[in-house]
Amino acid sequence: MSYVLGIDGGGSKTVCILMDDSRQVLGHAEAGASNYQSIGVEAALKSIHSAINAAANEALKFTNIIKISAICLGLAGIGRSGDIEVVKNMVQELQNSQFLPITWDLQPANIVICHDALIALVGGVGHDVGIVVAAGTGSITFGRNQQGETKRVGGWGYILGDEGSAYKIAVAGMQAALKSYDGREIQTSLVQDFKQHLGFQSIEELIEVIYRRGWGVKEIASLAPIVDLAAASGDKLANSVIDDAVKELVKATSTVINTIFSPDSAFEIVTTGSVWQGKSQIHERFTTAIVNQFPHVKVMFPRYEPAYGAGLLALQSLYNTRLRV
Repeated sequence: MSYVLGIDGGGSKTVCILMDDSRQVLGHAEAGASNYQSIGVEAALKSIHSAINAAANEALKFTNIIKISAICLGLAGIGRSGDIEVVKNMVQELQNSQFLPITWDLQPANIVICHDALIALVGGVGHDVGIVVAAGTGSITFGRNQQGETKRVGGWGYILGDEGSAYKIAVAGMQAALKSYDGREIQTSLVQDFKQHLGFQSIEELIEVIYRRGWGVKEIASLAPIVDLAAASGDKLANSVIDDAVKELVKATSTVINTIFSPDSAFEIVTTGSVWQGKSQIHERFTTAIVNQFPHVKVMFPRYEPAYGAGLLALQSLYNTRLRV
């Protein structure tokens, strides 16, 4: 029996799964953030070590000896050759650790290091062909075809990109509310909705929160559900914001399709992230727009989590076979 590790490392948490070569998950654990570019290599390594340790201890309930034959680390922000070398060194540190209840039998070809968008795709559809449209705090669209060609659209961060994200929806919603308050736009429930949610006496208090308190991206993005709920209730300005978000996500997705897929290709598009869970039918609006353009595709929610996708990629490297659902 061969065992592999799948690591999903991001800016808020690290998820590790330990699975055998029949795709059965024997261990699953979470730890802290592992984006080394924001928290440093030592802290990221500590989180990954902790997640592996917890997953391995869980797996010991099913087997006495765990020899890891492959590992895949899907980490946020990985892309440049320098990033790959940093993570390879981290894997070497893990192999040298005396405090993990596992043994290692890794060949270089069985150490897979990739961007977190790829493991989200593989986990989402269960194999390595298709498109993932991630719309959470930020946004990115990533696709891979049968020939192994990939295309990424977006992922440029909240200042340069992230169209269709919770952050951009929240900002556009606040802008719409303030324009309405000024009289530059039609009346909207967003003015009262933001006031009520934030405990304001006046919408002008947004100045204090956004500028003087220096709210960050995550705090601002957390306001997106206010816009979503207003749109679901029929507010015209809120619906305009949601429509714009859908248009951006459709444009990003169609760009990926037109770049690496043929017009009659049949494949799956997996949607991940908090934006898709909204009440304003954003997922339905997106699906309708995409299927109207590309009738052979299927839009879906994830079959599995990204860490499971990392495990599948580790297995793929071990047996050098294409992934199938």
